[in-house]
Amino acid sequence: MSENQTNETEQGQATGQHTETRGFQAEVKQLLQLMIHSMYSNKEVFARELISNASDALDTLRFEGLKNDALFEGDSELQIWLDFDKQARTVTIADNGIGMTREQVIDRIGTIAKSGTRAFLDSLSGDEKADAHLIGQFGVGFYSAFIVADKVVVETRRGGEPTGVRWISDGGGEYTIEEIEKPNHGTSVTLHLREDEDEFLDAYRLRHLVRTYSDHIAFPIKMKEELSEEDEKEGKTPAWEQVNRGAPLWTQAKSDISDADYAEFYKHACHDYEDPLAWTHNKVEGSQEYTSLLYVPKRAPYDLFDPNGKQHGVKLYVQRVFIMDDAEKLMPRYLRFVKGVIDSNDLPLNVSREILQSNRILDKIRAGSVKKVLGLIESLARDTEEPEKFKTFWNEFGQVFKEGIVEDAENRDKIAKLLRFRTTTDESADPGVSLDDYIARMQPGQDKIYYITADTLAEAKHSPHLEIFKKKNIEVLLLTDRVDEWVMAHLTEYEDKPLSSVAKGALDLGEAESEEEKAEQKKLEEESKDLVERIKEALGERVNEVRVTHRLTDSPACLVADEHGMSAHLERILKEAGQAMPNTAPHLEINPTHPLVERLADEQGEDEFEAFSQLLFEQAILAEGGELDDPATFVRRMNQMLLAVSRGAA
Repeated sequence: MSENQTNETEQGQATGQHTETRGFQAEVKQLLQLMIHSMYSNKEVFARELISNASDALDTLRFEGLKNDALFEGDSELQIWLDFDKQARTVTIADNGIGMTREQVIDRIGTIAKSGTRAFLDSLSGDEKADAHLIGQFGVGFYSAFIVADKVVVETRRGGEPTGVRWISDGGGEYTIEEIEKPNHGTSVTLHLREDEDEFLDAYRLRHLVRTYSDHIAFPIKMKEELSEEDEKEGKTPAWEQVNRGAPLWTQAKSDISDADYAEFYKHACHDYEDPLAWTHNKVEGSQEYTSLLYVPKRAPYDLFDPNGKQHGVKLYVQRVFIMDDAEKLMPRYLRFVKGVIDSNDLPLNVSREILQSNRILDKIRAGSVKKVLGLIESLARDTEEPEKFKTFWNEFGQVFKEGIVEDAENRDKIAKLLRFRTTTDESADPGVSLDDYIARMQPGQDKIYYITADTLAEAKHSPHLEIFKKKNIEVLLLTDRVDEWVMAHLTEYEDKPLSSVAKGALDLGEAESEEEKAEQKKLEEESKDLVERIKEALGERVNEVRVTHRLTDSPACLVADEHGMSAHLERILKEAGQAMPNTAPHLEINPTHPLVERLADEQGEDEFEAFSQLLFEQAILAEGGELDDPATFVRRMNQMLLAVSRGAA
C-alpha cells in the first residue's frame, strides 16, 4: 500500500452527524436469511464478489477521471488490498476506487432498486444447490458477505466529497449509517467472521481464493508479505505485494490460456456461477485493431425479455481502460445474452458516450464481433460430439435469437440457417428441425415452405388448416413463440423457397397436386356456387368472402386471412397487448363434402339457414383459438340445433 494509503483499511473517525438506523426492505431481509442459512456450501464466493465490486469501482473511477481528474485526488495508482486480523477476527477488502455517497450507499445496499433482489427471490426453486448459481445474475453479490460474517462494516467516500459514510449491519434486518472522516477516497468492506469461519484468517487460504477466482483482475490485488520467524523477531514490517497476475486475460495469447482460465475469467467478469456454454477469443489486426473475448452463457438471465432492461453484457475497453458496459452499442439486441469484453486500440481514450453512438470504428468492431458470435453458434450447431450444447443454446436463447431475422438484414441468411422448428413430421424434435432439413425432405412437386402460427403446440398441430397437408404428407412448421409472427413477416424465403402460411391466402399446392385433383376441385366450386352465395348473404359483413376450401378434408369450415393481411393469431396478440385493431373480416372456406355442410345446403328455411351459417362461422373462430364476441348467442344457437336434431331422431 502506498504511503498515502497506509491507513486505508483502518476505520475512519465518526463525525457524530447524521447517524441513523434504517430497516432493509422486506426482500433484502429474505435474501440475507437465504445467504446466511442456504449458501453455506458456496461460502468462499464472498471473496470473488467483493473483489469484483472493488474492481468495478476502480474501472468507474478510471473512466470518470478521464473527464474529471480531480476525482483521483492525486492518487491515480488504482489498487485493491486484502488483509485480515486474527485477533479481531476480521477480513477487509479495500480499494481506492470511485467510492459512494450516503445516498448511493442507501440505494445500492439497503434497497432492491439496484440489486434486483425481488426478481432473484422470485426465481428461486427451493433447491439450495440449484439456486446458488443465481446470485451473480442478479447483482446481489455484496450480500454474500453474510455467508461468513455476522457483522459487516462498509466505509466509503466518493472522490471529491468532503466526508465519508460508514454502513454497519449484522444481517438481522436493520443497518446503521453515519458520516465519518475518511482521508482516502474509495471503499473498504470489513467482515467480522462467524465463530466457525477461522479458515479465512489464513494468508495462504486468502491468496488461494484470489488466484482461483480473481487472478485476471486488471488491477493489482495486494496482501501483506509473509514474514519468516526471524523477520518477525526483528520486528520487520511486512510490505504489500501483488498476489494476482493482473494482466487481463484477453491480452494473453490463446495458447497460454487453458479452458479453466477462460471459465474462471467468465465467472469473475460476468458474475456467473456456472461455466460458460462456449466462447470465442479473437485479435483483429489491420485497419482496426481490437481484441474480443465473447461468451455464450449456459442459462438465460432473469431479465432477458425485459423491454426496458438495460443491457450489461459486453464491456468496452480502450487501451485497457474501461469505457462502458452498454452492450447495445457493442451487440445488437438479439444477441443481448452475449457477455465478455472488447478492447480497442483505435478509439480515443477521451471518447464520450455521445461520440460512441455514431462512431464508425465502433460500428465496424460491432459488425466484426457479431460475425464471430454467429460463427461460434454455427460451430455449436455442427458439433456432433456434443450436440447438447446447441440444444442448450436454442432452448435458452432461441426465442431471442430469432429476433435477428428482423433486426439484422445483413446476416439474415446465416441466422435463418441456425433457426430450429417443431414440425408436423417431427413435433418432438429437440431443439428442432432446421430449414435445410425441411427442404431435404420436401415432397415431389412441393415448391414452398409451409408454416402455421398458434399460441400452443396442441392448437397448432390440431388446426383444421393442416388437413390437406397431412393427407399429402407435406411437412408444416409449427410456430408457437409470440415472436414468430413478427419474424415470419420478414423471413419471406429461404434458399429460393418462399415461406407460406397455411392460414393465409388462397392455397396453391403447385405440382404437389395432380391435374385430376385440380379438376375435381374446380368442379366442386362450380357445384357449390349457390350455397356459397347463400352463406355470404346470411353472414353479411362478418366475412369478406365465402369460398370452397382447398385445405379441409375432415372439418366443415375454417377462416383464412388475406395473403398479405394480418393473421387471426397476430391480431389476438396485438389486442392482448392493448393495441386498437381495425375491424377486418376474414374469408370463410367451407367443405361441401362434409355432412354438416351438406345438411346446411338442404335447409330451406331462411331463419334456420342463417342460424346454421352463423354457427358454422363461429365454430371456425373457436377452432383456430379465437374468441366469440357473443358467446351466449352461440350457445343458444347450439342448443337449438341439438334440440332439433334430438326431435328429428325421436
